[in-house]
Amino acid sequence: MTELGSFLARRSINRSDVSRKTGISTTRLSELSNNEKAKLRAEEVYLIALAIDVDPCEVIKEVCKGLKLRP
Repeated sequence: MTELGSFLARRSINRSDVSRKTGISTTRLSELSNNEKAKLRAEEVYLIALAIDVDPCEVIKEVCKGLKLRP
């Protein structure tokens, strides 16, 4: 499961509702939630955040929490 998938699961978010509100297909949401190689686009982050009524920065911080700058 991806960080986005974990984020949505912890909040008990219904992917069908997100799909309906955003226009992002349930197939694409499943891919973003389960496939580590799937690339999440900025507009998808923004739409998902709007659909679940959270600040887009919160979603980005969760999804990207493992990223670090090089020393």
